[in-house]
Amino acid sequence: MAENGNELMKKKFEAAVPVYYYKPTHKDCQALREQWIRAKYERKEFSKPGENVRYESGMKEGVLMKRGRDNGQFLSRRFVLSERDGTLKYYIKYDAKEPKAVIKVDSINATFQPEKIGNPNGLQITYLKDYSTRNIFVYHENSKEIVDWFNSIRSVQLHYLKVAFPGATDSELIPKLTRNFLKEGYMEKTGPRQTEGFKKRWFTLDQRRLMYFKDPLDAFAKGEVFLGNRDNGYSVSLGLPAGTHCNGAWQHGITIETPERCFLFTCETESDQQDWLKHFSDVMSAQMSPQDYTMEALLKHRH
Repeated sequence: MAENGNELMKKKFEAAVPVYYYKPTHKDCQALREQWIRAKYERKEFSKPGENVRYESGMKEGVLMKRGRDNGQFLSRRFVLSERDGTLKYYIKYDAKEPKAVIKVDSINATFQPEKIGNPNGLQITYLKDYSTRNIFVYHENSKEIVDWFNSIRSVQLHYLKVAFPGATDSELIPKLTRNFLKEGYMEKTGPRQTEGFKKRWFTLDQRRLMYFKDPLDAFAKGEVFLGNRDNGYSVSLGLPAGTHCNGAWQHGITIETPERCFLFTCETESDQQDWLKHFSDVMSAQMSPQDYTMEALLKHRH
């Protein structure tokens, strides 16, 4: 690098990075950053075009440790990713005939969550099940293996997107692959009558969906709030409405108005309050896509 400079080395070692391969930034976890560096310089995966079939075989199977929905224990489960079927399946026993779950790849999101899961290679997989978001939490002792799974999922997803949107370019499709959550953390919230006590909940902001959980590792959200565009009757403001009896421990309030109802939250610190407010504001300022309108209608129908 000293002799040839960064740009020339990049051309050599990143000559053939597949479009779906996730290039980590400084914000990403150790497993993603380390495997990107090892793939580039040790394994030289991207130096020669046409050598990346390992993510594109159309099939991947293996054992991952999966957290039990009810008991919280991590147990080994066999996972099978199939491009032909467009599914990710997992089986309770290695030789089981019937899968415990069949997940359509077009509804999957996968995001690394080492702190939340308590393992440096922890991966959270979310998908839609009967219009509800279902979370499963997995890890593998080997960081290369879990990063391989992550990129294989992205490879299969891109294949499906190309079939679904034949005219779209790679740069249009890549943002539709896996995504990190915009923000996660604790807030307190009160119920629809706004007379119930404020309860501490774990919140996940995933694009336009603000989901809340009793515990960060819950399989299903207790509820979710759709955040539409400002022009459609959605707004966010600092503080709580006058006369709100705030009996929680936290005092830094946020009010979200939707066409249906008003949601009240409190944050532990002012900086947390400002950060949530900025994220909510940014989401409500962004234009809605056709898929957003579909999601809004589905959530309204559910509630």
